[in-house]
Amino acid sequence: MAPAVAGGGGRRNNEGVNGNAAAPACVCGFPVCACAGAAAVASAASSADMDIVAAGQIGAVNDESWVAVDLSDSDDAPAAGDVQGALDDRPVFRTEKIKGVLLHPYRVLIFVRLIAFTLFVIWRIEHKNPDAMWLWVTSIAGEFWFGFSWLLDQLPKLNPINRVPDLAVLRRRFDHADGTSSLPGLDVFVTTADPIKEPILSTANSILSILAADYPVDRNTCYLSDDSGMLLTYEAMAEAAKFATLWVPFCRKHAIEPRGPESYFELKSHPYMGRAQEEFVNDRRRVRKEYDEFKARINGLEHDIKQRSDSYNAAAGVKDGEPRATWMADGSQWEGTWVEQSENHRKGDHAGIVLVLLNHPSHARQLGPPASADNPLDFSGVDVRLPMLVYVAREKRPGCNHQKKAGAMNALTRASAVLSNSPFILNLDCDHYINNSQALRAGICFMLGRDSDTVAFVQFPQRFEGVDPTDLYANHNRIFFDGTLRALDGLQGPIYVGTGCLFRRITLYGFEPPRINVGGPCFPRLGGMFAKNRYQKPGLEMTKPGAKPVAPPPAATVAKGKHGFLPMPKKAYGKSDAFADTIPRASHPSPYAAEAAVAADEAAIAEAVMVTAAAYEKKTGWGSDIGWVYGTVTEDVVTGYRMHIKGWRSRYCSIYPHAFIGTAPINLTERLFQVLRWSTGSLEIFFSRNNPLFGSTFLHPLQRVAYINITTYPFTALFLIFYTTVPALSFVTGHFIVQRPTTMFYVYLAIVLGTLLILAVLEVKWAGVTVFEWFRNGQFWMTASCSAYLAAVLQVVTKVVFRRDISFKLTSKLPAGDEKKDPYADLYVVRWTWLMITPIIIILVNIIGSAVAFAKVLDGEWTHWLKVAGGVFFNFWVLFHLYPFAKGILGKHGKTPVVVLVWWAFTFVITAVLYINIPHIHGPGRHGAASPSHGHHSAHGTKKYDFTYAWP
Repeated sequence: MAPAVAGGGGRRNNEGVNGNAAAPACVCGFPVCACAGAAAVASAASSADMDIVAAGQIGAVNDESWVAVDLSDSDDAPAAGDVQGALDDRPVFRTEKIKGVLLHPYRVLIFVRLIAFTLFVIWRIEHKNPDAMWLWVTSIAGEFWFGFSWLLDQLPKLNPINRVPDLAVLRRRFDHADGTSSLPGLDVFVTTADPIKEPILSTANSILSILAADYPVDRNTCYLSDDSGMLLTYEAMAEAAKFATLWVPFCRKHAIEPRGPESYFELKSHPYMGRAQEEFVNDRRRVRKEYDEFKARINGLEHDIKQRSDSYNAAAGVKDGEPRATWMADGSQWEGTWVEQSENHRKGDHAGIVLVLLNHPSHARQLGPPASADNPLDFSGVDVRLPMLVYVAREKRPGCNHQKKAGAMNALTRASAVLSNSPFILNLDCDHYINNSQALRAGICFMLGRDSDTVAFVQFPQRFEGVDPTDLYANHNRIFFDGTLRALDGLQGPIYVGTGCLFRRITLYGFEPPRINVGGPCFPRLGGMFAKNRYQKPGLEMTKPGAKPVAPPPAATVAKGKHGFLPMPKKAYGKSDAFADTIPRASHPSPYAAEAAVAADEAAIAEAVMVTAAAYEKKTGWGSDIGWVYGTVTEDVVTGYRMHIKGWRSRYCSIYPHAFIGTAPINLTERLFQVLRWSTGSLEIFFSRNNPLFGSTFLHPLQRVAYINITTYPFTALFLIFYTTVPALSFVTGHFIVQRPTTMFYVYLAIVLGTLLILAVLEVKWAGVTVFEWFRNGQFWMTASCSAYLAAVLQVVTKVVFRRDISFKLTSKLPAGDEKKDPYADLYVVRWTWLMITPIIIILVNIIGSAVAFAKVLDGEWTHWLKVAGGVFFNFWVLFHLYPFAKGILGKHGKTPVVVLVWWAFTFVITAVLYINIPHIHGPGRHGAASPSHGHHSAHGTKKYDFTYAWP
């Protein structure tokens, strides 16, 4: 139902958008208010299918596995025949559910597999192994864990849904004929920490794509957080701002996609979607030339800065041994980190810096000049305004815990509140650029649609370029993004995964949703058990279902909350009154527009520097109840979790062309360290006060299951290492996990494995991924479990027991190979790390175990081929999953797949030959060794001896 609006129903809001009638001011006293705005976006009917919204825009993923579903209330539906009303009132996104022909078998098979697994475990419990009880107990514990972890992963996938934004409706509702727009303001946060490990050209491309995005210029502000505080980053951004004056109008004139220049100029073909095709070739050639010069300047910045600083220092008479300052182009000293670091000017010890590279543009369109001798490109019909661009380097001092990326994001939140205070925030990593110019509009659809006032954030999937065609280390991870996150959208929403996420600003300030219903569209009855209407303050309340619009109370009766218009005491937000004053304005975001931003003056910039001070957060709620949460290296997951337990919801937005594209580490070592950081952070959450087991009842039950899975999955390493080594060693020791399997054992095992494969096929079908991606994901899961997951468990246990902090190095995105000769050269660069030891041991153990089993059969020591064949098959299953790892550690030799197989075969043959030909390995006499699995006489009539070696 549409919320109550003063003075009328929901049809009046469309008039307000188009400018035909002005909405009366709200009694809450704020010039920009959600009270009337929420009604403007309330929708009644499902939108029609729209595969292509318009040229250059996104389209729905038209898949036969999905079917549109109407989630609207019947009371809001337009009258029959009112076609124009249906077009005006249809929602800004539609919801699709998986077809029953896929969903019902999927659910049934989960239930069948659960029963089969339970019967399998009961059989295992009843059939003990008296010869090796410790082996039997450990294997039972492992099987319990594997079943439990599978259930944790599977239950949240019971109701996958798909949401498709409708940009045509969004434009009709918020864009005006004069070129202006009523869309809300949006602040884009880009974070970088090291211009060397995170190539500065990549960061510049990210900034350029943001400035060129198809979003109202006066409502789009870009902030770059530079945690290194180096002049190199600032001057690169200054160069990007200059080049943007050419690149952005060029993109608007010719509808360029993608709008990251590096990616655009690497395209082999350029499908034209603009309106000036006859000018395109010359314009593109000119812009390409300017971009090459831009790259040359970026690549030469480090040398230019050093040369300039040496010149200024020499002119100032700086002697050897004295601090040598780094100088800016305008002749002033850089306040951040110097090239030759010294006190107050080194990493971790420098002043705060806030510099506005591009100030806030005017609200009216500004057309460019026609072509001339000085300006060969004709921009006479193009809006040449640029969004606001701000460089931020927060203050850092020795002895202060700056809280890594989470601290940088909180500093950006405060600085942006003082300068622009947009109601929505998008955060991107510095290596991610906007690949689809409509991405910002697509995300905002989910913030302005029906019941969207309870949506805290919209998560986009992470997509990557530069990954090898075989995706050797599962960098795309589509099983997680297109499977798990899409399924969670049918519950309380996807988790926050660190980048490509659009936030409602007030959720970062500790506000609670105006109402809570954790059931969502797929579980309305279950959600109703925990539903609760919660009102922040009069004037923001939403009507209950079935209620009639009621006029708001007089202004004199509007009461503030316990802490005024703040959800927490003012001191919890810090000592800045200017920042505290921005919070109530951000808590009233209108879908029409953010409060009119003005050009940043010196006072506002000084205030922004103050709120990014190193000591600002002392004795405040930042990092605990406000902003990004501290205490873990995965601040993203726990921050989203804290929003969900308050009753907020989230949504998943997957569009094509992909919204954002980043760079993934294709080197094995960097990939393992990346997974180590993620898994360590997950365990840190489990051993903290944010453990999902103890979350509030506002957390959807299956959402809680998903969070438990996310925070416990690294424990799988403890049992998986056991299962990848013990079966192989059993060929040497003679003690097997299952001593005497029966027919029912094989029946249960076949059902468990068969249903798993069928479930995988169904999931691949509705998630839109390939079977190859599913297999590749399983392969890297084995590699990560045997290396990074195990290391994460050890690190977190050490932290919990000995109270020692965990530190991580920044994942390097700088290629180590020769990319000019081979774009995937970094894939074959071997950087040895201790994380590789365990997988190498597992590979050797399985090869040796299989070789010993083969040798025993050839030598006549064993005659049961079936048992040997089953065990050897399992060993090769382990080796198959570790094949990408083995290929990676061979470096350049691993380019040829057969090399890995040759090495494995060579090790296998050598081990078998040695076992057969060295008598003391298998006991006295060639056929005298005994098999513990059977006590019958050998073919030679000699009774077998007891096995020489017992389990260690």
